[in-house]
Amino acid sequence: MDPLDGLGLEVSVQARLRLIHDRIKQSLPGISRVAIATYDHATQVLRTFVHSTDGEPPFTHYDARLPEVPSLNELARVGGDRVIGDLAAACGHDGAPPAGSHNRKLVDHGYRSSYTKPFYDRGRFAGFMFFDSPEPDYFAPTRIHHLSVFTALIGTMIAKDIDKAREVRSAVQWAKDFGHVHDAETAGHLERMAHYAELIGRTLAAATTNVGIDDEFIEFVFLFAPLHDIGKIGIPDKILLKEGPLTHDEFLEMQTHVKQGVELVDSLTRRFDIVGDEHVAILRNIVAYHHESFDGDGYPSHLAGTDIPIEARIVTVADVFDALTSKRPYKEAYPVDEAFRFLKEQAGRKFDPNCVDALIRNRPRIAELQRRFAGNSVGDVGFHEGYSPEL
Repeated sequence: MDPLDGLGLEVSVQARLRLIHDRIKQSLPGISRVAIATYDHATQVLRTFVHSTDGEPPFTHYDARLPEVPSLNELARVGGDRVIGDLAAACGHDGAPPAGSHNRKLVDHGYRSSYTKPFYDRGRFAGFMFFDSPEPDYFAPTRIHHLSVFTALIGTMIAKDIDKAREVRSAVQWAKDFGHVHDAETAGHLERMAHYAELIGRTLAAATTNVGIDDEFIEFVFLFAPLHDIGKIGIPDKILLKEGPLTHDEFLEMQTHVKQGVELVDSLTRRFDIVGDEHVAILRNIVAYHHESFDGDGYPSHLAGTDIPIEARIVTVADVFDALTSKRPYKEAYPVDEAFRFLKEQAGRKFDPNCVDALIRNRPRIAELQRRFAGNSVGDVGFHEGYSPEL
């Protein structure tokens, strides 16, 4: 019997992983941790996604560049799997691992052996599954053989969830193409603001006990952030690409992209039969509320403070920062420090102060992302934004 029978996508990935872990422990009780890390090919970053852990997890809200973790980088390259029978010995002499070692964290949390297996999405490396035990040499060949049924199930489950998000993104892109929306909102802009949103989410998660911000939530904010302005497919190019400030009436028409975006999301969720999917609820909140202001003076719902869903507050700061630091038909790009000053001045008014602080604390990563996703001289002109005429 499939341990996921009866559980739809409205149940979180983490909850489904816990259910699989419970089933694993019925026959392999020594496995006290199962964790998934996903891989971003654009940045070569491996990041925590979901886990099921007996006790305190050794890794949450964590990422690392895969080339800087040689053993995992090699495993991703050649495939297969990896067994470490004695984690303490793998760390260093007499179990004294070097500072910052991944294995050291596992040892410090009581684990003594581990099993790691890559998983793939449509033949492309997508991340790792980690299984850990407090017992040395737990992962004997017979146990690994028994575990293979569950690794296949977990890989399929993760791929299905990620694919569903990608299907929605593809459908939105098709709608944009059908609506003849120009490619002015470049891949560079969308990649940057999605990664800024991820940085904000991870920084908030590390600094708060808010259980609503976990690695699974952050992953789907990252996936859906680029879709925040999908309603712009209904806004005329003469407004989107106008060289100069919008008039009052043009700005009012621009504001209608939120309502049009929500209607498109609702149509897509019905088409893909994913009404009630908690991940698509993240997308809908981003589209519906990314123009609300922290002081209640935004639109269209005039929500304020924490009544605005956190995913929308995160995306607002990420998107405005990239709008400020990007060239537009009506303005030059702001220097980063000037953009930071604007965000800090408007924190508590337009923006969630915690989200602003979380972004600013990641200046080195921001510089890296700006270099990586620099765009080009044609695409950087971008659309008019819907926050205020000056943005």
